[in-house]
Amino acid sequence: MDVTEARDDGKLAQTYLERARELRPMLAAAGDAIERGREVTPEIVDAMIERGIFRMLLPRSLGGAELDPLTYTAVLESLAQGDGSTAWCLGQNSGCSMIAPYLPPETAREVFGGPRGILAWGPELPGAGKCVAVEGGYRATGRWGFATGSRHASWLGAHCPVFEADGSPRLGANGRPVVRTMVVPKSEATIIDNWQVLGLRGTGSDSYELKNHFVPEARTAMRDNDAERREPGPLYQFTSGMIYAMSFSHVSMGIARGAYDSFIEIARDKIPRGAKNTLRENNVIQSQVSQCEAKLKSARAYLRGVIAEMWDDAQRTGMINVEHHPQLRLASTWAIHQARDVVATVYHAAGASAIFESNPLERRMRDIHAGTQQGQGRPIHFETVGQMLMGLPPQGRMFR
Repeated sequence: MDVTEARDDGKLAQTYLERARELRPMLAAAGDAIERGREVTPEIVDAMIERGIFRMLLPRSLGGAELDPLTYTAVLESLAQGDGSTAWCLGQNSGCSMIAPYLPPETAREVFGGPRGILAWGPELPGAGKCVAVEGGYRATGRWGFATGSRHASWLGAHCPVFEADGSPRLGANGRPVVRTMVVPKSEATIIDNWQVLGLRGTGSDSYELKNHFVPEARTAMRDNDAERREPGPLYQFTSGMIYAMSFSHVSMGIARGAYDSFIEIARDKIPRGAKNTLRENNVIQSQVSQCEAKLKSARAYLRGVIAEMWDDAQRTGMINVEHHPQLRLASTWAIHQARDVVATVYHAAGASAIFESNPLERRMRDIHAGTQQGQGRPIHFETVGQMLMGLPPQGRMFR
């Protein structure tokens, strides 16, 4: 669904939030099928396409919504309450769409112009990929993994360090290797079905290969490189790494909120074996529930407060103050860990019945722990931010 009407940002935000609420029960109903098939079902993909959900971060010039990040992440959080895998896919596909402002306009239209213009990619597996500069483009060889959302995507991206024809690495002005992202039709890649995992099964995060594959220069870009950015909007002051951080933290909070709400329903009626009263009448459970509420709401307020400050910077000054970078990294990682703790608390409080697939807490327990293992939830981020807060040079990269 293109956004071509005159914009009223407040109305547009409300429209997308309503679409998310409309989709949420559909996602919950499709959850078992998504889990079994290890991919978002075609019916759900179609429903999301019809509502413009995959186009939230695309530029208006491509018929996208170019939504503000607070609305976009609220949509993700809402959808994650229905199904974590679907929301996780959307977070990845949306982060990938942030390459659109860096591609030549004709390529951006080719990739994202149609209703099924969905791009997916994953990180290069260690030592497994490179591209060699040749006349008119590059020849890419490599293997990439964790391509979340690739099963319903039409295009794949491949991040490749560039080598010259003589075998020497191409270096940027900062002395680091130049990495370009190759964008290719999915039909041109070899898909490797290796997504057999504990949680987030429905993301279908397969691996894929290219072997000496020619990619025209026009289908490549350097992500987050100001020299190649062609869109002036404040949204595109955010790097793709920032988008991933805020996306997956909101998905995690959505999974946790879904688990919390389900537990409240369970606690209303369940009488544990050997007990006389329901779970909700237990003093320990009452204390745990109130602490979970505080963890979710405080983590959410911190995270969204940081994003709001960054968005204000981008709108007022056309750039994001670097002082906000460690705050986003800290707030997003903190939110992921608080969400994990909330899910673990209500899962254990629910007792033995929570281990069954029919219980609404079982999948969420697996999903939240799989999500915490992903790069955005790595505990080392706390060290990196701590180094900066104490005036030391960070030993890790803030965003990737």
